[in-house]
Amino acid sequence: MSTYETDFYGWTQETAELLKQGRFSEVDMEALIEEVEDMGTNKIGQLENRLIVLIAHLLKWQYQPEHRSNSWRATIEDQRIRIHRLIMKNPSLKPRFIESILEAYPIAVLRAVQETNLAKSTFPASFERTGWRIEQVLDEGFYPG
Repeated sequence: MSTYETDFYGWTQETAELLKQGRFSEVDMEALIEEVEDMGTNKIGQLENRLIVLIAHLLKWQYQPEHRSNSWRATIEDQRIRIHRLIMKNPSLKPRFIESILEAYPIAVLRAVQETNLAKSTFPASFERTGWRIEQVLDEGFYPG
């Protein structure tokens, strides 16, 4: 039998088969619990990563209006759609949305700095200082500046 540590894929297939057969006592429950928890954490990570891209582009949109492009608009729209879909498929993420924005914002600023060559001090120090409302981030009609 494969082990969780040495052959993850094999372990997943064997664990799924054991569960299908109702052979629960043979399942490595500790590893299974860890994986289930990681799956949830992964969804939060997906949300935060999408918010980082979205917020970075909203910052670029606001602070570099002379560089606005269809590409930036498409990225903003794409991320909004993907975030909506992620939340629709995982409604329990919705209460974590505000926390995720607050955690994503400093990283989004760093990404905006990298992509614009503007000084970090150009951008608000926190999401709260952007003047944006939380719901605006996902509002398809919202483009700052």
